[in-house]
Amino acid sequence: MRILVNGLCGHMGREVARLAAEGYRGAVLAAGADVNAGSCEIAGVPCARDIREACPDVDCIVDFSHHSGTAALLEFAVSHRLPLVLATTGQTPAEREAIAAAAGSIPLFFAANYSLGVALLIELAKKAAAAMPDAEIEIIETHHDRKLDAPSGTALALAEAIRSVRPEAELHPGRTGYGRRTPQEIGIHSIRMGSIVGVHEVLLGTATQTITLRHEAHSRALFAEGALAAAEFLCGKPAGLYDMKSMVSF
Repeated sequence: MRILVNGLCGHMGREVARLAAEGYRGAVLAAGADVNAGSCEIAGVPCARDIREACPDVDCIVDFSHHSGTAALLEFAVSHRLPLVLATTGQTPAEREAIAAAAGSIPLFFAANYSLGVALLIELAKKAAAAMPDAEIEIIETHHDRKLDAPSGTALALAEAIRSVRPEAELHPGRTGYGRRTPQEIGIHSIRMGSIVGVHEVLLGTATQTITLRHEAHSRALFAEGALAAAEFLCGKPAGLYDMKSMVSF
């Protein structure tokens, strides 16, 4: 599986290159593109400054660049009929519309979080919430002290997955005040400290038992692993829009 990495010189691009050098998921780094191409050397592969000038002789594109380059990236992928794994975030509504339109021509994988473990956690939380309709649910997420957003996007994704089977649920980020919780509440608690990569916990409890579902990230390399797993999944698929749920549904 020959991979073109867009954003090759960035932290995550280098992680993809490292994993490809190890043959992870059968990947081989074949080409790259990065605005800083002139100042980095990655495994001796050709690296263009502009994705539109990149080598198209590949099986799949993995993008870890910046959402501002979405239009050019989609144009390149569609014109060369190449499967595309979009691992950037922050797309505007217009960019999301363009992504959906491109998926009509090529297989396109788009997710906010490329951790397979998190994808499994979301599915497990959804199934547990459906199986235990009377359980109270709390979500706790812990990240490093430099993270700006709270709750985390993953915590919100967990809450929305639970709400898909409990439409009456109400999200309560950062509970404060005085009063008893209602049965409909899903409390979301954010902790920021040190250099913690990311921990997400879902607690489901009744008067007689508690289930705790927990995912802990040890390294940001897990997102590169997930992106290459998505590339392997995407190769050979028909045109369409795919996400982590496409790989882990059960």
